[in-house]
Amino acid sequence: MTKIYFAILTFMSVGLYAQVQKDTIKIDEVIIHENRFSTPISKKNRNVYIIDKVAIEKLPGKSIQEILQYANGVDLRQRGPFGSQADVSIDGGSFEQTVVLINGTKIIDSQTAHNMLNLPIPVELIERIEIIRGPAALTYGVNSLTGAINIITKKPTKSGFLVNTYAGSNFEKDTQDTGDTFYGTGIQVGGVLSKEKQQHSLFASHDKSNGYRYNTAFENNKIFYQGNFQINDNNEILSSFGYINNGFGANGFYAAPGDRNSSEVVQTTFASVQSKHNLSEKWTLMPRVSYRYNYDDYRYYGISNLKAGRSQHYTNSIAAEINTTYKMKRGELGFGAEVRNEDISSSNIGDHDRENFGIYLQYRTTFIEKLDVNFGTYLNYNSDYKWQAYPAIDASYAITDAFKIIGNIGTSQRIPSFTDLYLNQRPGNIGNPDLLTENAFQSEIGFKYTKQNFSFNANYFYRKISNFIDWTRNVTTQPWQSNNYGNLNTNGFNLRTNYRVNFSNDSRLNINLAYSYLDFKFQDVIDDLYSKYLVSSLEHQITNTIDFQHKNFTALFATRFNKRITGPSYWINDFRVSQSIKKVIIYVDAQNIFNTTYYEVGAVPLPSRWFSLGVKFVTF
Repeated sequence: MTKIYFAILTFMSVGLYAQVQKDTIKIDEVIIHENRFSTPISKKNRNVYIIDKVAIEKLPGKSIQEILQYANGVDLRQRGPFGSQADVSIDGGSFEQTVVLINGTKIIDSQTAHNMLNLPIPVELIERIEIIRGPAALTYGVNSLTGAINIITKKPTKSGFLVNTYAGSNFEKDTQDTGDTFYGTGIQVGGVLSKEKQQHSLFASHDKSNGYRYNTAFENNKIFYQGNFQINDNNEILSSFGYINNGFGANGFYAAPGDRNSSEVVQTTFASVQSKHNLSEKWTLMPRVSYRYNYDDYRYYGISNLKAGRSQHYTNSIAAEINTTYKMKRGELGFGAEVRNEDISSSNIGDHDRENFGIYLQYRTTFIEKLDVNFGTYLNYNSDYKWQAYPAIDASYAITDAFKIIGNIGTSQRIPSFTDLYLNQRPGNIGNPDLLTENAFQSEIGFKYTKQNFSFNANYFYRKISNFIDWTRNVTTQPWQSNNYGNLNTNGFNLRTNYRVNFSNDSRLNINLAYSYLDFKFQDVIDDLYSKYLVSSLEHQITNTIDFQHKNFTALFATRFNKRITGPSYWINDFRVSQSIKKVIIYVDAQNIFNTTYYEVGAVPLPSRWFSLGVKFVTF
């Protein structure tokens, strides 16, 4: 069913760059256009973490999934490595409770959030990744219980092209099948055309591997286009289109050990058009339309038997949004609406559709000098769950230019996916059409300190999720079924610091260190039920990167420590070194260099030590 839709939500970007001035590094402000208001990051009242393009270029990762591994507070649970498949969550929530966005356009997979990171965007086109922690319904609408991840793409300033190729291996052999050495290869080509009033970017890539253990091979093809158009000083348009075809061996992904030979193909098409119109000095209008199609083909017996154990899902999502802001004498008013239609046609979920309509109202003001307050309400109607309202307020007080106290109280909602509600995949998993929506309440307090080349952030939060949804069962002979498992209370704190040292005009050192702690407690749970996903949530997490740059040579060492509620703790260490020679960049990646054995989902072991060599030719 296709209808016309309107709403809000716009994230635009200006960028971040470093200028060397004497003995300090000056960081220009990142401007976050979060739906309605344009806010410099230093004045943001929320806990926002930025991975900028400089960090992305230095990290030893070739996909969005690999980059997110290094974001503190983000729990990336991979089944298939190197971008094949991963679940993402923030601060102890489930993978269904985090919203992913591309330039402010929400990527909601109504079938299952397992496919939400199946994105066609190359990392070379990413300006930055914004990670917003805590319930964010006021800013992003439904399904943002624990936070949001917004991927901002670059606006080209120079024409040129890119060719990037790499090859890697763990130098182990597939002793259970072919006897071949495990390997991975890839090639990417792209070009940008930058004119005064329009800019175009087109990228395509092909990645292929025979895996790292039995039946983990994958083949991934992507294409992505982006067009920026400046009609005049007051009107601009951003359009994008992407397609990804991702096929992979799914050994142990969902039903170990019986699914040893299973495979899966996920195809995603994404398109959006958004614009910004300055109607006057005070009034701005920002509309958007978007479409997402996803095809998920899971074969329990692999390609050997396509007539049994096969699940095929076809989902469509079409949405429209309109957002407006108006500057008044004593503040700024934001208002907007969004509407979304989702439908699915599936071999074991059935045919279903639903509609969602949201209205936003938000007001920001400075009551007294240095005190900034932002409050409002998101009112949501869903055709299955009717009307619900989610108010929120956040505030900050700047004690000095360098030291600021922040706090917020927010509420949010997560609507069950079609898989949660209607899946019929006996004897493995079954849905529950009687599920209630998840609802979250969170309060947070913290501070930010920024002084020249040093910054420190500390935050404490309390969150309660009512009617928490998880897949549960009483005994191992029963199928997993989705249930409102109980009320989940979470206390947590996170610390994050960054220090930059400028040795000379040609040499600099950058150190990032972050730690997160979470304490979980369930109330009013159903007795004698085993949980499928919650038991692997992170309790302790440390992320650390140290990178050094001298002229055109860079070296980055990254360390990650994870301790989950159950299971052993583990350290993962990676590095990348690169050398630029005019327009050619040669880089070497080493991941899991100490050969740690670890698991992020179920009984799926992740790759041992892996080395890659790549060459990149860039003219823009």
